[in-house]
Amino acid sequence: MNTRTLLLTALAMLTFAGNSLLCRLALRETAIDAASFTSLRLLAGALTLWLLLRMRTASRGNAGSWPAAAALFAYAAAFSFAYINLDAGAGALILFGAVQLSMLAWGLHRGERLNLMGCSGLLLAFAGLLVLLLPGASRPPAGPALLMIVAGVAWTVYSLLGRGVKDPLAATAGNFLRAVPMTLGLSALFITQASLDVPGLVYALLSGALTSGVGYAIWYSALRGLQSFQAACVQLSVPIIAALAGSLLLNESLTLRLLLSAAAVLGGIALVLSAQQRRI
Repeated sequence: MNTRTLLLTALAMLTFAGNSLLCRLALRETAIDAASFTSLRLLAGALTLWLLLRMRTASRGNAGSWPAAAALFAYAAAFSFAYINLDAGAGALILFGAVQLSMLAWGLHRGERLNLMGCSGLLLAFAGLLVLLLPGASRPPAGPALLMIVAGVAWTVYSLLGRGVKDPLAATAGNFLRAVPMTLGLSALFITQASLDVPGLVYALLSGALTSGVGYAIWYSALRGLQSFQAACVQLSVPIIAALAGSLLLNESLTLRLLLSAAAVLGGIALVLSAQQRRI
C-alpha cells in the first residue's frame, strides 16, 4: 500500500466515523429531528457529489439506480432514527457488525464456504453482538439497536448493488439524487414533529457534504489501491474510532460491555477475513 492510498484510506475511515459522531451530536445536543437530519444529509450529499461530477471533464448523467437509491435512503433513515438513543460507539459497532455479518451471510447463500477458522470467527462475532444486546444496565435500547441493524443490512444491499459499476462516483451521485424525493417524503410524513435550529442544520450539512459526499469520493479513490481483503479489514477500525471519539468529544462512557463486545465482533470478523484471504 503506497503513501497516497494509506492517507486516503485513513481519511475515509475518519469520515465514516464522523458520520456517527455528527448524527449523534446533532440529535442529542440540538433541536433537529431525525427526519430533517436525514433529508438535509442526503440533499447536501447529492449537491456535493453533483458538484464533484461537474468538476470532471466527463460524467455519466444516468448512473445509479432506483433500487440502490432505495437502499441508500433506508440506510440513512434507519441510521438517523437509531442514533436518537444510541451512543456513537455502540451505534457504529452494531452498524458495521451488521454490515460485515450480512455480507458473510450473502456469501454463504451464494455458495461460499468457511473453514474452521472462518466458522469460529463467525460464531465469535455473533457472540459479541449478543453480549452487547443482552439485557443489562448498559445494554443499548432494543428499538434503536434493531434500527441500526436494519441500517447495516440496507448498507450491505446498497454495496452489493454497486459492485461492478464502471463509474462509482457517478453512480453514487445518481443514487443520492434519486434518494432525494424519498427523503422529502419522509420529512413530509413527520412534518408535525419537524424541528430545526442553526447548530442542527450545520451538523446535518457537514454530515451530508463532508463525511458522506466527500467521504465516499475519498473512499472510492482509496479503493483503487486496496485489495478486497484490505478494504474489508480497514473498515473494522471505524467502530473503535467512533467509540474513542464519542468518549473524548461527547463524554460517552466506554463500558466494559462495549469493549468486550467490540473485541469479540471485530476479532471474529478479522478471523473470517483472514480465513478467506488464506484461501485466495
